[in-house]
Amino acid sequence: WRKKQSDVMQFVLRIRTWEYRQLPVIHRCSRPSRVEKARMLGYRAKQGFVIYRVRVKRGGRKRPVPKGATYGKPVHAGVAHLTWQRGNKSKAEERVGRVCGNLRVLNSYWVCQDSTYKYFEII
Repeated sequence: WRKKQSDVMQFVLRIRTWEYRQLPVIHRCSRPSRVEKARMLGYRAKQGFVIYRVRVKRGGRKRPVPKGATYGKPVHAGVAHLTWQRGNKSKAEERVGRVCGNLRVLNSYWVCQDSTYKYFEII
């Protein structure tokens, strides 16, 4: 996983992103796609450890206002070029934690990305 730009890895990641796009946004995986990374972060192949894969939309945050009307001073009138204070990884962890209320999020790692989404696996 160090040489992500090699021909073989580029091909594998392209196939995987296509496969993950066809699946639901949050879904459970039978096994981690990056075993060494998952084990580094605390995953063990035994009862009680599950892996969920989640996709998060890439790009900045858009202010949710109707027709871009923010009502106020011009300094607060921005709609498009906003930066969210937390990363996509923590956003992915939060979503899985919300769906799986009976489980606890241990850690997560990047799996792949395309132009629209980033994919993470949550332990």
